[in-house]
Amino acid sequence: MKKNYYSKNLNAKRLYEVYQTKYPHVKAYFESEISFVKNGLCTLDHVLELGAGYGRIMKELAPSCKTIYGIDISEDNVAFGREYLKDVPNSKLTVMDAHQITLEAFEVPFQAVLCLQNALSSMKVEPFSYVKKIMTLLSPGGRVWISTYSPKFWSHRLLWFQEQAEKGLLGEIDMEQTKDGTIVCKDGFRAITHSQKQLAEIGEASGYPYEVKEVDESSSFLLITKGL
Repeated sequence: MKKNYYSKNLNAKRLYEVYQTKYPHVKAYFESEISFVKNGLCTLDHVLELGAGYGRIMKELAPSCKTIYGIDISEDNVAFGREYLKDVPNSKLTVMDAHQITLEAFEVPFQAVLCLQNALSSMKVEPFSYVKKIMTLLSPGGRVWISTYSPKFWSHRLLWFQEQAEKGLLGEIDMEQTKDGTIVCKDGFRAITHSQKQLAEIGEASGYPYEVKEVDESSSFLLITKGL
């Protein structure tokens, strides 16, 4: 299984601490991203989240769908997450490398596949071929939800990452290299984003109907719907 910064350094309790922020705008970003997805789900939907971490988003969305599956590359995340989700009976969190994902690994096709919180960038995949791959996990009429940071959220995002560095969760921010939507830490961590133009290009290349939306000036979403 391919290792990365999240599987080795930023997992389980440390990942949980990432979301214990003091900044109201960052908290509002978490809430608006989840609310946008929640409003588009049906209580009959089977949902899959890629790069689910310890299940933070899964727990919030579980009441809005029939089942919610999550996969994450980190064994520590999944162990921590199973305790975190112990009172969420319609959830299942599994160790799996998102690069190797196939429909055969699951019991059902999905009505929604989620790649949220900048996960498409974090997973270090080639986005055009990867999105085509995850479209095969959907039943007809299903939708892929991909989110990243809005450029309007940059100043708040930078404060949030500086807060993480101060907590010792990330290395010191390299302010000379950090710019244009990319955050670079002196320990080698690098967080990139996809622009709204790039999201549109990924949607166009999928061959399915798509739309790009900005939510609350904090998230940029690419929504791709599989034809009936």
